[in-house]
Amino acid sequence: MTFTLREKEILINILVRLPAKSLVRFLCTCKSWSDLIGSSSFVSTHLHRNVTKHAHVCLLCLHHPNVRRQFNPDDPYVKQECQWSLFSIETFEERSKLTHPLRSTEHYGIYGSSNGLICISDEILNFDSPIYIWNPSVRKFRTPPMSTNINIKFSYVDLQFGFHPRFNDYKAVRMMRTNKNAFTVEVYSLRTDSWKMIEAIPPWLKCTWQHHKGTFFNGVAYHIIEKGPIFSIMSFNPGSEEFQEFIAPDAICAPWGLCIDVYKGQICLLFMCFGCEEEGMDKVDLWVLQGKRWKQLCPFVFPFGYCDLLLGISIDNELIMGTKDFDKGVGNLYLCSYESKHVLETGIKLGIMTYGEIEFLFSITYTESLVLLN
Repeated sequence: MTFTLREKEILINILVRLPAKSLVRFLCTCKSWSDLIGSSSFVSTHLHRNVTKHAHVCLLCLHHPNVRRQFNPDDPYVKQECQWSLFSIETFEERSKLTHPLRSTEHYGIYGSSNGLICISDEILNFDSPIYIWNPSVRKFRTPPMSTNINIKFSYVDLQFGFHPRFNDYKAVRMMRTNKNAFTVEVYSLRTDSWKMIEAIPPWLKCTWQHHKGTFFNGVAYHIIEKGPIFSIMSFNPGSEEFQEFIAPDAICAPWGLCIDVYKGQICLLFMCFGCEEEGMDKVDLWVLQGKRWKQLCPFVFPFGYCDLLLGISIDNELIMGTKDFDKGVGNLYLCSYESKHVLETGIKLGIMTYGEIEFLFSITYTESLVLLN
């Protein structure tokens, strides 16, 4: 089947509005549809519409599909297999179950999401942890090759992933440090499917420090690092290979309850403070990075008991929070509007992943795309 130019424009205008799952099914309709939907121009057009209009946005969660109460007081946790699923961001109903690339759900964490791609790896990273770049919308994934640059074992490893608009490429940034302060940074390019070692490391990074959470925004990787009593934000641009350091506000004094994300197009620090001037309330303090300075916003005040963990900020600039239900061994997911101060219970029961005394909850907002289709 062939199309006139006008017919093709009309068809694209219709198809570009559809979810990725439907478009993948239409690949089998005929060769002309397959060529159209699989073309790089259509993939880009579909992605651009979803991003600019916030279309086909979901919550991607690691959750317990069937929660039942455990009546044995000596064993409050129920051992259940968790499930990765996409949920409607409006109704919180489960839209689709996802097949994990490795057929496993446990012991993997999310290290970045951009344009429908998700970077997953071990929940506790090692220098040789495998990395997977996964598009659950089209059920495709890419496995970066093992780096040939590493010849020593690193004790502290951090990983971030995102899109670099200047190079039209997806980058994974891996930072590694030993107990003796040897430090290295590697950058993976999805376009070239290769790693590059960054040679020029600034002196202020060649010291003892611990890394905490990070994020990737507008082509730059941001990491929270702790050097003695000081918290700071390290930024690294994998395009220009430039490092910068931004000292965190003095009020930030502990890693617990500290989160970095993007709020209204600006890098944002969130710090959960238990206890509030208002009785029965807790609060989250917020700062946004403007230039090289932090500007404090009004704190988000919410009823006591609605947040044990800050998971991040949604694409609609809502706080994603979680509480732990010790009777069932699950987490409860909440979305909190910073503007209206409204706390919304989603009813989604998150799986609690544990590693020693460390506990993890995973929930992010996810935009569908056809990236990696071909």
